[in-house]
This record gives sequence, C-alpha cells and structure tokens, in this order.
Amino acid sequence: MKLDNSNGQPPLAPHLPPPPQDADTDADTEEIFVPPLNFAMVDNGIFRSGFPDSANFGFLKSLRLRSVICLCPEPYPETTLEFLKDNGIRLYQFGIDGCKEPFVNIPNNTIREALKVALDVKNHPLLIHCKRGKHRTGCLVGCIRRLQRWCLSSVFDEYQRFAGAKARVSDQRFIELFDISYLKHHQLPFSCTRK
Repeated sequence: MKLDNSNGQPPLAPHLPPPPQDADTDADTEEIFVPPLNFAMVDNGIFRSGFPDSANFGFLKSLRLRSVICLCPEPYPETTLEFLKDNGIRLYQFGIDGCKEPFVNIPNNTIREALKVALDVKNHPLLIHCKRGKHRTGCLVGCIRRLQRWCLSSVFDEYQRFAGAKARVSDQRFIELFDISYLKHHQLPFSCTRK
C-alpha cells in the first residue's frame, strides 16, 4: 500500500526491512512479559491476578513487588517460593478454601487480616491472588472497593467481570455485608482518597 502525501514530501516512515540481528543478539535472550491469568491493577501499588507460575516471573519482576498475598490454602510451589526469595518479595498466605457450596461462609477474620496487609503501604507494590483470580481475590478486592467508597453496583460489576459466568451471589453478599467500620482509623493509601 502506498500512502499519498499531499505535500509532495517523502513518507515519514518508508517501508524498510527489519534491522539485521547482531551476532551477539540471540532471540532467546529477549524476555517475554506474560501476566498471570486475570491480571489487573486495583490501585496504585496493588495488583490482582490468578496464581502466577514460572511463565509470569519476568512480568512480576517488572512490577518490582514487595509483597504477595496468596488466598489459597495449598502449599506454595517451590519454584515460586524461590522466585519470591530471590527477588526479596514477602509472601503473606491467608488460606481460604475455594468452596463452591452455597451458604459456606468466607472467614471474616481472614479477610480482615489480609486487608490490613493490603492497606499497609510498606507492603506495596503488592499482588493479591488466588487460584484463578476470581472469587477469593474478588471478595478481597470488593472489600477494598468498599473502603474506597465505590457504590455497590460498581463493586459487583467489577467482581462479575473477573468471575464471568461463575459469579457467586454468596461472594457478592459477603462483600456487601462485610463490616469495614473497624478500618476507618487506618489511613487509606488509595489514589481516589487523596486530595
């Protein structure tokens, strides 16, 4: 395709072949950044995702994380623990069972403790994750959104975008009824609360 330049000047970026690779440059040395499943930014210094694996290490390293909140009860994989240790990233593990049964309560105290870690700016940048980054992560992020004074319809909309067809009414009810009043004395580090 030829672009017609009405001022008669040559095109700014003519079609050129790709530059030759140096003998020292190897395509295998280029690092590919692959985010974990369901990755997103929650707020400045807070991210969310599904369980990261070795394919995500380059991407996670680029975030310069200080902390990871894992909401799964299973033991953390050894390779991921080594990655965290090698990069000075602290792991906070709050084991919440991933339960599909209705009327099974999400532990309030566990979410409360995870929120304390997430609110502490000394832990930022921080990644919150569970297995798929949907339900347990969605509950914790939903509580963060309530602290940010989001309206419930927006909180539920975000939850449903990540949970998709597997959205759970019980998770949304938990988010709605979770008591955030005990955190009012905490300084909120969120971008939307700064003046």
